[in-house]
Amino acid sequence: MFDVLIIGGGVSGISCALVLGSAKNKPFVANKNIGIVAHQKTSSLQDALFNNAYGIPAGKLGSDLLIESVQHLSDLYPHIEQISAEKVMKIEGAFPNFTVFTNKNSYKTKNIVLAIGYSNTFAIEGLMQFVVPHQKTLPEKQRIQLKNTDHKVADGIYVVGTLAGWRSQLAIAAGSGAAVATDILTEWNGGIQTQSHDKI
Repeated sequence: MFDVLIIGGGVSGISCALVLGSAKNKPFVANKNIGIVAHQKTSSLQDALFNNAYGIPAGKLGSDLLIESVQHLSDLYPHIEQISAEKVMKIEGAFPNFTVFTNKNSYKTKNIVLAIGYSNTFAIEGLMQFVVPHQKTLPEKQRIQLKNTDHKVADGIYVVGTLAGWRSQLAIAAGSGAAVATDILTEWNGGIQTQSHDKI
C-alpha cells in the first residue's frame, strides 16, 4: 500500500516527488511509502526547448530534462519507488483505499496525485466525471482539466500542472507539483502547515 502514488513523470509529477522525497527525515514522513508512475512518453517536454525557465541553462532540451529529472529523483531519494514503462488505465475505490490499474499491474494507494498532461485524449476510467474544458487555453486547442479546488479533486485525489487548469509553463507546473507535495506533508503532519527545505 502506497501512502501516495504520483501518476506522471513530467515536470509537475517529478517536482511533487522531489519535495516529498526531501522530507524523508521528518518524523511524520519516515514510514511513508511513496511511488511514482514515471510515464513520460506524452509529456510536452519531449518537444520543448528552454530559454526562459528559472534555474535552467538556456538551450536546455525538454527531452534531456525528462531523463535528468528521473535520475535526479533516483539519486537523491531512492526510497521513492519509480514505476516505469507502465500507463495508468483505471482508478477504483475511495480515500484511503484506491486501486490504480496500469496496462501491466495494479497498485493500492491511500492518495493519488495526477500529474499528466491536458490533452483531450485523457481516458483514465474512474476519473472521467471530473473532466471539463481547460479554462486557460484557447478553446480551439480542445484541452481539458479536472475539476478541482486548490488542486484537490476529491478526498485523496490531487491534480497538478496543466491538468489542474494551469498554463503550460515549466515554472508553473513545477510550482503546482511542489504545492501539492506541501499539502500532503501538511496532512501527514496532522494539519500543521509544513514545507521541506534543505539548508547549508
